[in-house]
Amino acid sequence: MNKILTIQEAIKISKDLHKTKKQIVLTGGCFDLLHIGHLTFLEKAKRRGDILLVLLESDENITKAKGLDRPINTQSDRAKILSALEIVDYIIKLKSFQKNEDYDDLIIRLRPAIIATTKGDANRLHKERQAKLIKGRVIDVTIPIKNKSTTKLISLLKDF
Repeated sequence: MNKILTIQEAIKISKDLHKTKKQIVLTGGCFDLLHIGHLTFLEKAKRRGDILLVLLESDENITKAKGLDRPINTQSDRAKILSALEIVDYIIKLKSFQKNEDYDDLIIRLRPAIIATTKGDANRLHKERQAKLIKGRVIDVTIPIKNKSTTKLISLLKDF
């Protein structure tokens, strides 16, 4: 089974899952250098439903958000790494979305029951607004793990 989907494939699979009453948990992010914080988050998100869908940000959007030296791994490589995890059911490779409305449209079409976040997520209000659009819920599934981030790993590696 191919876990790495286009947006159109994900929408079709989502419709099929809704017919079987499967509860979809949706999350998203960069997942650039996979670390224990990512794994903990994904494990806890998966426990909230039947199917875990991961929206994987484009290389372009990561560069805009995190700087010219990011991402370390391409979107294709990040998707392949995530697909090796049993807890991840599907990965959706996002295009370079420019507006909140692009994300909103996708959320409306996927209709997850739950949008999983980390406590303190900077996009929490945006995700809550999206959840209202689909009568879903936003749930903090974990708290950030101190000193466990891709940025921290990159900083440590630069010191070597």
